[in-house]
Amino acid sequence: MSTHIGAEPGEIAERVLMPGDPLRAKWIAETYLEGARCYTTVRGMLGFTGRWNGVDVSVQGSGMGMPSASIYAHELVNEYGVKSLIRVGSCGALTEDLQLRDVVAAIGSSTDSNMNRMRFDGLIDYAPVADFGLLRTSVEVAERRGISMRVGPILAADAFYTDRPDLYDRLADYGVLAVEMESAALYTIAARFKARALTILTVSDHIKTGEKTTSQEREQTFGQMVEIALDTIIA
Repeated sequence: MSTHIGAEPGEIAERVLMPGDPLRAKWIAETYLEGARCYTTVRGMLGFTGRWNGVDVSVQGSGMGMPSASIYAHELVNEYGVKSLIRVGSCGALTEDLQLRDVVAAIGSSTDSNMNRMRFDGLIDYAPVADFGLLRTSVEVAERRGISMRVGPILAADAFYTDRPDLYDRLADYGVLAVEMESAALYTIAARFKARALTILTVSDHIKTGEKTTSQEREQTFGQMVEIALDTIIA
């Protein structure tokens, strides 16, 4: 039983979807998983296990930001033997090529966080990347489902509100598609402990145009992203 999850051994599947929002975890479990049961309510960070197409899958909220995501990813892998993790979350588009509710798969994650610099004594800028097998499968799943999904690099930011929006323009010039707050930590933890990880996102707001979805829409209307993630993680 881990400190922050508190589930009993065997209650969490080897395949886990990780939304930041615990209410999104609840919505995913109730909408998609057969026989979903809640295994944790610790700190209000809900987790559920059920079955998708006959395969056990768990959904665990991770909270906002890399410190929180790191805690849950670390405990899932090291305390519960999780092998595959797919973050399903929202992001802000940095390029005008993306529209609200577009789906993005993150091949790699740039970051302004110091977490990885500290891991390597400030000597190396470690490049956190997705598991290629999961990424390739997600592309095949999206194509099979007829869903347009962009694949490219994203930014994992420490701060939600920034004083340097000009840096987002510069990142877009270098091909960075979107910004969120957890992917770099997830990819790093997975690499360190020999698990597989992928981040699939839905555009919830647009940094350039100012367009945005509502909080309820962010919680409950990102079905295409979830369906891709579920089919990918059981493949």
